[in-house]
Amino acid sequence: MTDRNSVRVVAAGDHFVLPSLITRAVEHEVARADVTELRLGWPLEPFGPVAEVQEASDAEDAMIEALAGAEVLVTQMGPVTEKVLAACPDLRLVVVCRGGPVNVNLDAARSRDVRVCFAPGRNAAATAEFTVGMMLAALRRIPQAHEPLARRGSWEGATYYTYERSGLELEDLPVGLVGYGAVGSRVARALCAFGARVMVHDPYVHGEIHGLRVTSLDDLLRRSQVITLHARLTPETRGLIGARELGLLPSGAVVVNVARGPLLDEGALCDALESGRVSAAALDTYEREPLPTRSRLLGLADRVVLTPHLGGASRAVAEKAARIAAEEVGRWVRGEPLAHCLT
Repeated sequence: MTDRNSVRVVAAGDHFVLPSLITRAVEHEVARADVTELRLGWPLEPFGPVAEVQEASDAEDAMIEALAGAEVLVTQMGPVTEKVLAACPDLRLVVVCRGGPVNVNLDAARSRDVRVCFAPGRNAAATAEFTVGMMLAALRRIPQAHEPLARRGSWEGATYYTYERSGLELEDLPVGLVGYGAVGSRVARALCAFGARVMVHDPYVHGEIHGLRVTSLDDLLRRSQVITLHARLTPETRGLIGARELGLLPSGAVVVNVARGPLLDEGALCDALESGRVSAAALDTYEREPLPTRSRLLGLADRVVLTPHLGGASRAVAEKAARIAAEEVGRWVRGEPLAHCLT
């Protein structure tokens, strides 16, 4: 238990993880602790999306004003920069409703003895389901069949009902997963239920997996009619799938990426799509976001399924994120060890 009998918490949500979701979750969690007064506050306008903390300077003043006298901040993308931390000496705990605190200056927080927590696993199920959906859309060319009928009333999509143009089904299809973390493992289980021949390459995972463990990435690529990426983005995995790797795939293979855009060399993928080495791709993440209007991918609409980084966007994700964050607030109030602390 902290030495305070009253705690002020600022819920700085956005248009996805709403301040009201955070507020309800914190009220529920702190009700279990011996706190005589819980004062909740939040900005009138939710903070918009911020990619990195250094890009958030336009919202720093609003954050400083909202945090006056607050010990705890729960936020989705509110900027927690060195300037904000310096101006908010009462702040002791920051909980970010994301898989990583990209909006927090961790070094500045550490130097001021501010605990920074995050919400791992909040979107694993949503991203896994979205991955399978994207895979099915690419294999069966669902968006390409939808477009002429819905937009123009044309039945031309029925031309896919020929041997040459018809799609592939998951049953008995060799599918290779590059990475077997929280998302990849869920995708593997789902694909096994479809009857796919699942193969997995992840040198960092040991123990039981759903599928056949393949020891080398090259071997996985040579044997997979579909590959789906689930590796973390690190200096070692940036550009993991490039021209050489795509050249190892069987002719007509399908590539799915709902993980991180820079895992995949987009220029090499476009070359492979244009040559027919890769027959289709389903992408939710890109080397540059938003996707540039001059991207070559936009000229390959008959072979690609493109979505604007939506894999983790479900109502359940927002609710889980608020709940995980609130649980950390409850632990801090009760003086218990924090579960997902980085400082």
